[in-house]
Amino acid sequence: MAIVVNLDVMMARRKISLNELSERVDITLSNLSILKTGKAKAIRFSTLEAICRTLDCQPGDILEYRPDTDSSAPDLGTYPVT
Repeated sequence: MAIVVNLDVMMARRKISLNELSERVDITLSNLSILKTGKAKAIRFSTLEAICRTLDCQPGDILEYRPDTDSSAPDLGTYPVT
């Protein structure tokens, strides 16, 4: 996946547990765990905002783009010229 979730890194920097973040952000422990492990397919801006507010960070501190190394992946930035 090209989007990497670094939530665990920010949590460690802020010395906050998954349980505490779950309570402060008002998100279920299960959903927060899915996000933390990078298995989430989407995140609401309101959830991202609450996490950033609680951890005193920017969205870019939590989410990172890394290009896929899989050469079979389609290049979505290239369009045919007609």
